Amino acid sequence: MEYDDVVRGRRSIRGFLKKPVPKALVREILEIAMRAPTSLNSQPWNFYVVSGEVLDRIRKGNVERNVAGVPDSREFRMGPPYEGVHRERQVEIAIQLFQAMGIERHDKEARMDWVLRGFRQFDAPVSIVVTYDKALAGGDIPPFDCGGVVNGIVNAAWNRGLGCVINSQGIMQSPVVREEAGIPDDQVIQTCVAMGWPDETFPANAVVSKRKSVDEAATFLGFED
Repeated sequence: MEYDDVVRGRRSIRGFLKKPVPKALVREILEIAMRAPTSLNSQPWNFYVVSGEVLDRIRKGNVERNVAGVPDSREFRMGPPYEGVHRERQVEIAIQLFQAMGIERHDKEARMDWVLRGFRQFDAPVSIVVTYDKALAGGDIPPFDCGGVVNGIVNAAWNRGLGCVINSQGIMQSPVVREEAGIPDDQVIQTCVAMGWPDETFPANAVVSKRKSVDEAATFLGFED
């Protein structure tokens, strides 16, 4: 696809086919994504690509601990809850997804099932756990650089017929992820990308999130036209 088609067409995928993703294809995606810009060429990112039994154990541990009420131990700062327009956008996409899935506001069982899907990384066949070197922790640039490479991952995957969703719910219990994926203590777990072949029959996969306009987001200065 043309670059613009990839960016405009990409969606977050939350329903996947039970079909394996070749390791070679993931390597190809990472190779492309790692051309992302990075401050001073520091390239702080590392990737733990998990599938099969390893991913199943991460899912199981994450779900069990979350359901048991074990406090969230994500290693990146979540910050305060969203308010104002940011909260409105958060609610807006949730409404879009729940409407697509036919989940009523009062249906606690269906809503909990959706939450559990997130804890399971939406049952994707592959998860890419993104970390950065702890030696660089404390500054905002390493996580910023990781955001750039993650954007490259989801777009490169889409261009090859794969879908992704950036899913921090799936790594809420960092000790589980660290142990099962063999992540050393000298790295910070930033986020994960659930990846697989999109299930076109899964209603939420058709949801296209709304974006604010350029006029709302951008201020132009010094132009003659």
